[in-house]
Amino acid sequence: MALPKHHKQDKDLFTIDSSKEPWVKDFPHPGSDVCPLFLDAQNGIWVLRARIAPGIVLPNHFHTGTVHLFTIAGQWNYTQYPHQPQTAGSYLYEPGGAIHQFTTPSSNTEMTDMFMVIHGANVNFDDEGNFINIADAGFIETMINKAAKDRGMSPLNYVRALGARSTAM
Repeated sequence: MALPKHHKQDKDLFTIDSSKEPWVKDFPHPGSDVCPLFLDAQNGIWVLRARIAPGIVLPNHFHTGTVHLFTIAGQWNYTQYPHQPQTAGSYLYEPGGAIHQFTTPSSNTEMTDMFMVIHGANVNFDDEGNFINIADAGFIETMINKAAKDRGMSPLNYVRALGARSTAM
């Protein structure tokens, strides 16, 4: 049996070492730092590594698609599920339609470090249930590049749709 035909890459793999890349600090909220890895607005997929400070509560949000989230370090939970804290080594699958609010305990002694693959969008709401915005891969890409540029950072290095590396800002 012959190997399947595939899209030929350049001479190098599409790889990002998030430990060597600049992180966008306090994005999209104070106390959350993000390193984009893959942003595909055409297919609605965004892959991020995020570090969240102790005591952070993010807005309630609704997922239009699935989420795969792996906790590397620290601890977090959804306010709706306090009995299920996610700790280092935890993998969480979220189906589309999930609604929840992310929080890190103020008792954490370290940043919570996570890797996530998100399909679709987050529809975000304030504490009273009022609509804030819709965050999808295109919105995240636009906003994270704007934040990096506004902070005087060099262009961010992440993989874009169709395997192209980004150097846009």
